Amino acid sequence: MTVPETGEQILAAAQELAPWLRERSEEIERLRRLPEDVVARLRAAGVFRMGFGRDWGGPEMTSEQQTRVVEELAYGDASAGWCAMIGMDTGLYARFLEPAAAKEMFPSIDMVTAGLLFPTGRAEIVPGGYRLTGRWQFGSGITHADWVVSGAMLFRDGEPDGVPQNSMLMMVPREQVEVVDTWHTTGLAGSGSCDYTITDVFVPAEHTLLFSEVHGPAGPLAQAEVHMRNMPGVPLGVARAALDFARDTAAGKGWADNYRTQVTLAECEADFTATRAGVYESLRRQWDVLSAGGTLDDLSPRERAALPLSRLHAFRTARSIVTRLYDLMQTASIYRPSPLDRWLRDTTTMCQHIVAQDRILQTAGAHLLGGAPAFPLALGITR
Repeated sequence: MTVPETGEQILAAAQELAPWLRERSEEIERLRRLPEDVVARLRAAGVFRMGFGRDWGGPEMTSEQQTRVVEELAYGDASAGWCAMIGMDTGLYARFLEPAAAKEMFPSIDMVTAGLLFPTGRAEIVPGGYRLTGRWQFGSGITHADWVVSGAMLFRDGEPDGVPQNSMLMMVPREQVEVVDTWHTTGLAGSGSCDYTITDVFVPAEHTLLFSEVHGPAGPLAQAEVHMRNMPGVPLGVARAALDFARDTAAGKGWADNYRTQVTLAECEADFTATRAGVYESLRRQWDVLSAGGTLDDLSPRERAALPLSRLHAFRTARSIVTRLYDLMQTASIYRPSPLDRWLRDTTTMCQHIVAQDRILQTAGAHLLGGAPAFPLALGITR
């Protein structure tokens, strides 16, 4: 089977996969990870190569195209969409690594990366690199990853390095990582987002990266917040799935002329349409500026704030839509394996991610007012 090579082909493959993923959703949730054949199908569909540019022989997909693929996969299964969204970051990270090292690390553009970027680990500076130790949470997709990227604070001779202390992202082969089976959660159960530990592993300096230092080609994909852009695809895909399911179920029950059903579905469709439009409008505007040689600073404050705000709004609106549809279907929603039950738990869980928290609202509001953002990376700010 030939792996798709263009963004259009990968999107078509994702659309073809979605019904099959829906059929596997119960199993995916029960296993609390993606089954091997599901990972294989995602890899064969070209999903994990989406972040690689043409200089790697990749599809050079825009952020909008990447998000649409994730949306289609999440329409089939939320955990599969989530793992695709995380796992495809390999090509994005490659732009922040020394090219020679990246080529050695990633002999295939279909390799999967997992891990947590927050610097909860400890890296002791040693000749040629670092000795990395720590425990991290939320290693989504780590059960099928090839590489694991982890944030760590730097130490020199046992003391914090720098004031304020420096941190760095470090990439370690999956076989040098121990997975801790902690992923017993409300939703997104199939994402396998377990804790993991790394103990005194040597990380060569060339296997580390900073989002402030681009080593690959410049352009729209060589930006600090690039790995966050396609995240709205997951909640949008789930919300669309819930809307289609509720509409079909209501029609089957003969509720076409029921006032409450009509109003609820219409309100949810309106919210979905507006939210989705906001996500893609902000992605397109950002891409236009960056592809023309501009920087994120060339966006107006309102345009730049729209990026994290549209992302947050997608997560929260999806949860709201699913909750209202769950209530609309009444007792039919509560019996497992009702997909509405699963989608309710999935959207509730994904809304606990930092991108859906009030910290993002503060960050965007501060940017609009010229204040200090709490989470500057959401705006692409690394300094």
